[in-house]
Amino acid sequence: MATTIDAQATPAPRGLVPLLLTIVPFSQIPLDAYTPALPEMVRSLQADPAAVQNTVTAYMLGMSLALIPVGLVTDAVGRRVTLFAGMALLIAMSLACAAVSDVNLLLALRFIQGMGGCTCLVVSYVVAADCFRGAHLTSVSGLLGAAWGLAPVLAPAAGGVLADFVSWRVIFLLIGGLASLVAVIAFFRLPETLPPARRIPIDLRAAGAVIATALRNRLFLCFTLIFGAMASAQLVFGVVAPFLYQEGLGFSPSGYGLMALLLGGVNLAGELGCSYFAKRTTPQKLGWTSYALFLSGAVGLAASGVMWGAGLISITLGGALVLLGCGVLCPMMYGMALGLFERNLGLLGGLISAICYLCVSGAMVAAAVLPETSQAPMGALYVVLGLVAGALLALALPGAKGAGHP
Repeated sequence: MATTIDAQATPAPRGLVPLLLTIVPFSQIPLDAYTPALPEMVRSLQADPAAVQNTVTAYMLGMSLALIPVGLVTDAVGRRVTLFAGMALLIAMSLACAAVSDVNLLLALRFIQGMGGCTCLVVSYVVAADCFRGAHLTSVSGLLGAAWGLAPVLAPAAGGVLADFVSWRVIFLLIGGLASLVAVIAFFRLPETLPPARRIPIDLRAAGAVIATALRNRLFLCFTLIFGAMASAQLVFGVVAPFLYQEGLGFSPSGYGLMALLLGGVNLAGELGCSYFAKRTTPQKLGWTSYALFLSGAVGLAASGVMWGAGLISITLGGALVLLGCGVLCPMMYGMALGLFERNLGLLGGLISAICYLCVSGAMVAAAVLPETSQAPMGALYVVLGLVAGALLALALPGAKGAGHP
């Protein structure tokens, strides 16, 4: 059964964290790289805009449904085999997406691609949890969150240029090629951090008991749901913003890519801030400060959209505050939730991510049907997510110990 941490972590091999920083973004790159091309894809595939937007949701649903099975498998057979099987699936589906001509087939391929991409997220964080504990784990989670956050920083900028000058199909080819390169490097450099003596054979009844125990843990449930709410806000921005900037403000795909680079940099600063401050302040101070940033951005987006409509300054400033708060809270909550336990880390990491991406998928469905004439509907959605997250923070942070000084 999963228990509160006591056991000694596996010693971290030299160079492990930099290697993980190259792997974890490939759960997110396929989600963000092509979003500047969404309007072009609507025309190219002669499809409904909502259907094309839902190719993002399909990827996340694939991730959501595969996360727990992937966690079980990695606890049973080890980290390396699980990672390379998932990356092979991700690469194959990326190449298939590049060749597709029907949006319904693209939706199916994206679902399968998400199943492969989820291994990069689960294995990276679980390997970190194999080797680190307490505030150190939260700090490393912040670094992993920063690397994961590089996808919304760099991928839309690169995707915008490719959409302007080449094709959205080249974006998927590039995803497959870069994932292949990282897989080769990891094959030679990534050690196995789960020795055979610590592996847990797949037992669905025992796994169900572990999940039930985790879900009865108030701190675990609160941390995980806050993570889901903040990740929802972060990823909704990546889907709605291309239409606000391109259709509403007249930006080109590459122009939007530059804005995504700027705003992604703000998000990245939050993730790096989580890593830096995790060992230097209390979880209460870090959590509430970042929450205040998020909520002020959410209210600003909603109010400015109602009063003035779409505007460059209001969308960008409000989005920056939201993404800064998300940048701190996402890795902080993930690290604190996973840090509560010492065993079944693959299963529990998969459970955290599955709950998160199910929350994100629901938010994405809502975002796809909301009008995109201004930032007000997105801001209203953020306010709702913020109220939920604030209530959960009030329940969880008084008992939190994992993000502050060890």
